[in-house]
Amino acid sequence: MRPVNHERNAVDLRTTPVHLGLGSTAKPVEGFTWDPEALQAYTAAVAADGAEGRMVMIFDGDGPGDHGERHPAGDEPVVCLGGSVTVTRDVDGVPDRVLLGPGEATINPAGVWHAVDMTGPTSVLTITAGLGTDHRPRADTHPTERVGVPGPEAS
Repeated sequence: MRPVNHERNAVDLRTTPVHLGLGSTAKPVEGFTWDPEALQAYTAAVAADGAEGRMVMIFDGDGPGDHGERHPAGDEPVVCLGGSVTVTRDVDGVPDRVLLGPGEATINPAGVWHAVDMTGPTSVLTITAGLGTDHRPRADTHPTERVGVPGPEAS
């Protein structure tokens, strides 16, 4: 796993995230995986960017998420590219749910626990401040209603 300088080919954000770093740099992260060793190597390789570093990645899925997470180093935009996704945030112990359709986004505030549930085949783009990210098993029930929906239907 290593950030690559000067990538000139197309990058598939589903398999190769892009790291946004200090000085407005953008580097594809070759060989990235979600195993602990690769995550440690990624963290070490981008440590100089500190809390300003961001990872851009696309996730494809279908079904409820199995964990919650929070990113204390910064806000996390979540963009639905296709399908339907519900982002559930824990706001002072109360679930705050936002349903997203294609082209819609929400922002998870820094340090707020959140989980993602996909309904049908879905693609989501995230821009994550990864420094200090925490994960935990899901404690809430999965959403069944539209709450906090963005767009005209939310009025």
